[in-house]
Amino acid sequence: MSWEQKKELFYNLIIENDIIGFFKEPLKLRSGRLSSWYVNWRNISEDVFLLDKLTDYVISFVESLGLNPDCFYGIPEGATKLGIITQYKWAKNQADYGKGVYNLSMGRAKPKQHGDPKDKYYLGFPKGKIIVLEDTLTTGGSIIEAIENLQSLKVNIIAVIGLTDRNEKRDDGKSVEQAISETNVQFYAMSNALELLPLAYQRIKPGIEIAKNIEKYFKKYGNNEIKLI
Repeated sequence: MSWEQKKELFYNLIIENDIIGFFKEPLKLRSGRLSSWYVNWRNISEDVFLLDKLTDYVISFVESLGLNPDCFYGIPEGATKLGIITQYKWAKNQADYGKGVYNLSMGRAKPKQHGDPKDKYYLGFPKGKIIVLEDTLTTGGSIIEAIENLQSLKVNIIAVIGLTDRNEKRDDGKSVEQAISETNVQFYAMSNALELLPLAYQRIKPGIEIAKNIEKYFKKYGNNEIKLI
């Protein structure tokens, strides 16, 4: 089955497990923006069965891009489990799988205050051709910081993959994809808000006022406008 065929199943996984949802009253995001909608991958990352399915989708997506990484690295802490399990499953399926061939890397949420610089940010340093994984991307601040840290240690990042792009402009007017491209790394999103929000709105039916708030939000912050009603 091709990724285009699997993509519909992947989107169903997102919608059926309430990864996209709505706030009755707008809440302030980490970015400081007031939003009537959210993307939260916790429902899947906390469930072994669902996380197993998710990592299979990640691997299928990577294969569809023709990428051949040596290591998957998940941004702490939201994508830590995603990175570890994806790397484990990927390595186990490779023909050259064996002792010392594939590294299992995990980032520290808070830098270690002493020791080797490689140990400052990582438990198991990412080696070889790296794919960096993130769950949700709004302005991309965390992912760009992680890319710069890795690049300063001469790590070869071949791609950044996000589970969901919120399709928002940063304060500098750039999209997340544009900002990441300035680090000389290719960005790919497995899903995006412009496609997911209409599906979630149709399923949950949160009301016209929320729809209007979201449409206004995208006029102000979005890479493109969205129409829900």
